[in-house]
Amino acid sequence: MNFTPTALKEVIVVGPDVYRDNRGYFVETFRRDKYLRGGINYEFVQDNQSRSTRNTIRGLHAQRRHPQGKLVRVLTGAILDVVVDIRRGSPSYLKWISVELSADNFRQIYIPPGFAHGICITSEFADIEYKCTDYYDPCDELRIAWNDPAIGIQWPVAKPILSDKDREAPMLADQISLLPWHSETLL
Repeated sequence: MNFTPTALKEVIVVGPDVYRDNRGYFVETFRRDKYLRGGINYEFVQDNQSRSTRNTIRGLHAQRRHPQGKLVRVLTGAILDVVVDIRRGSPSYLKWISVELSADNFRQIYIPPGFAHGICITSEFADIEYKCTDYYDPCDELRIAWNDPAIGIQWPVAKPILSDKDREAPMLADQISLLPWHSETLL
């Protein structure tokens, strides 16, 4: 199992060991002691699963008062997973990265609290599972427009399928005061 930091140093790509033979494969998708050694020192309290169709974008999402860390993996299909540092005062503020996650590559990504997260489905459909470090609270949501020019994400689709909430998400400039401070997420 390998843990690879990204250009957003707190964001980690996990490459689990996959054991294949003529019957199929076996993969350990989470083991606390190994993830601790890999730099992921959070307790997960909620698991979620979603399914989306090709060209769907979900995001950009975060929570304000109860930021969630997420460990994301794909069970079926493929996605482009996007992470944006929205922590005011961070050296990587408004920088973003993207990583392909798929059922074939088995990779996972850990997104710490204080980062916005979005996904784009690049296969016919994708089933995604993610573990969260805090509970989802619909009253605490922070949504940022998927195409906000202040961030400049290069999505692989120009006209995505969006939920009503994501279609109406405000630009970052309209909600700066809601963003966490870098030091708040380190506590």
